[in-house]
Amino acid sequence: MDLHQHLKLMADYHRWAFDRLYAEVDRLSDADYRRDCGQFFRSVHGTLNHLLLVEHLWQARLAHTVFAASGLDAELETDRAALKRRLLDFATGWRAFVDALTPEQVAGDLAYVSLAGDAYELPYATLVLHVFNHATHHRGQVSIALVQLGQAAPVMDLPYFLNDLPRERLRG
Repeated sequence: MDLHQHLKLMADYHRWAFDRLYAEVDRLSDADYRRDCGQFFRSVHGTLNHLLLVEHLWQARLAHTVFAASGLDAELETDRAALKRRLLDFATGWRAFVDALTPEQVAGDLAYVSLAGDAYELPYATLVLHVFNHATHHRGQVSIALVQLGQAAPVMDLPYFLNDLPRERLRG
């Protein structure tokens, strides 16, 4: 499997994992959904908002545009149902984004500026993978919050996703 094929696989996994996460998140009462569980972004809602913000931020950077954000904890969506729709739509959109990448983009670098104003230049494909890895990190935090709130933690491990795929998809 080449790197571009791996990016496509990870984009599909990204959406699959969000579907699994929301199957449990949707069971929370609104009070529990917004309860401060001691996470980086306090609540399940705050963490999911952060994920939406970062999806926007990185996709803008990767497309050589700018997404203005006041900080990583900015609330983009107050409404729970709207946040879910936007986050799942964004997660779905990564596959088309990755499909459209050229071999030169996948093999190249990306120059960008952080929210703190620091300039960086890093491998493009690695930054795409970072988006998916970052979401895995915060989906794990939401899983811990779910357990703290008396819910089941969803099974989102990559091998479960891979085991559901046709064998030919595993090899590209």
